[in-house]
Amino acid sequence: MDISIDIVSDVVCPWCFIGKRRLEKALAQLEGQQVRITWRPFELNPDMPRGGMDRDRYVAAKFGGPERAKEIYQRITEAGASEGLGFRYDLIAKTPNTFDAHRLLWMAEWEGDQNALSEALFRAYFVEGKDVGDRATLAALAASAGIDAVAAELFLESEQAVDQVRAEELLAQKLGVSGVPFFILNGRYALSGAQDSQLMLSALKRVVDEQAEPARIFQDILEP
Repeated sequence: MDISIDIVSDVVCPWCFIGKRRLEKALAQLEGQQVRITWRPFELNPDMPRGGMDRDRYVAAKFGGPERAKEIYQRITEAGASEGLGFRYDLIAKTPNTFDAHRLLWMAEWEGDQNALSEALFRAYFVEGKDVGDRATLAALAASAGIDAVAAELFLESEQAVDQVRAEELLAQKLGVSGVPFFILNGRYALSGAQDSQLMLSALKRVVDEQAEPARIFQDILEP
């Protein structure tokens, strides 16, 4: 039986990157199963200006100052290191608007490799300090998903997938998703947060043992 995993996530969410690694660890221990992973949109900063915001200003507004932010990011950095991730907050100059990144992920579901693109987006932002709200940057990253950069640029300059991404965001809200990462297993079970890989593995085994067909909760709004 195939296992369907919908991951509600934002590309500037560090716990989503950590959660991705922990899920990968769990899946590596799950033998004999075909797994279909689909990335679903969530914006941590839905009111972010189109061009993004200076990171220092963002941190001051969100956390009330650099000291509190330093404490929070230190904990995240340590958690990331335990999963082999080297977060480089010192390279991040801007907190971006991520809506176009979610549109590109939507495109990758149909015309490329969505999972590869999610990895590239996380790495570009958290390891390389790139602006993943910039359309030229996104078009260049599209190659990691097997998508032609020119095709990606034309797609991003259009209005394609705007309604679909908004619809998926709204559906996630209706499902009660208020924070990310959020993992939906076979449309029936949910895991909230970057849970330990062994807990994820236990949940996946429960899905396997149940042998139920996936409930396709996003299906009505998937078609291009």
